[in-house]
Amino acid sequence: MTTTHFGYKSVDETEKAKHVRGVFDSVAPKYDLMNDLMSMGMHRAWKAFTVQVADIREGYQVLDIAGGTGDLAMAFSKKVGKSGQVVHTDINEAMLRTGRDRLIDAGISLPTLVCDAEKLPFPNNHFDVVSVAFGLRNMTHKDVALAEMNRVLKPGGKLLVLEFSKVAPPLEKIYDWYSFKILPKLGQLVAGDDASYRYLAESIRMHPGQEELKTLMKNNGFGHVDYHNMSGGLVALHVGIKC
Repeated sequence: MTTTHFGYKSVDETEKAKHVRGVFDSVAPKYDLMNDLMSMGMHRAWKAFTVQVADIREGYQVLDIAGGTGDLAMAFSKKVGKSGQVVHTDINEAMLRTGRDRLIDAGISLPTLVCDAEKLPFPNNHFDVVSVAFGLRNMTHKDVALAEMNRVLKPGGKLLVLEFSKVAPPLEKIYDWYSFKILPKLGQLVAGDDASYRYLAESIRMHPGQEELKTLMKNNGFGHVDYHNMSGGLVALHVGIKC
């Protein structure tokens, strides 16, 4: 049996996706509200910066992986025009359904697909931009997923990975206090689920830091990788170019 981490726990790697699915099945109905509360609204600025860096042009083909409730897909759809397309995907059906309904309510109709980032059902060299926001850390084989993202990108295409990262040392103590003392209580109060938000805090600590993720992206096909720290390193946007 090969094990991997699920937060701080070790689980059979074949079971991790099931555990992650359970977390997001639970949090989907309150996901957007909890994002606003636990980030004090900062997630909107992080995503806005991601959209700016993406530099989406009319006619672009864009893939949004772990697209969840559709924030990035919605923003990208306004930029690709009638000749472009945004594909909205997530491995979790409950999250994807919530996002699809939100997009439809906004008058936006996009291809919406349940799929695993480690086995993307798209042809080689197809997309101009691929994005994954707050989803990579939940993937069992991050290297496999990154290689798949590289495969479906056109040469010169851009991968955007927005993810929690390693916070600056002066902020570590207060960040740990907030993550393990306040966040689970907030999750219980608002979403009726403290365990899922405890997993969130643990999964962030198990995710590669800025330099480690940069190396991982380079090792899986991206010839040029930069990252931008936001909010003291609480979040980082990694940008990889397929060469």
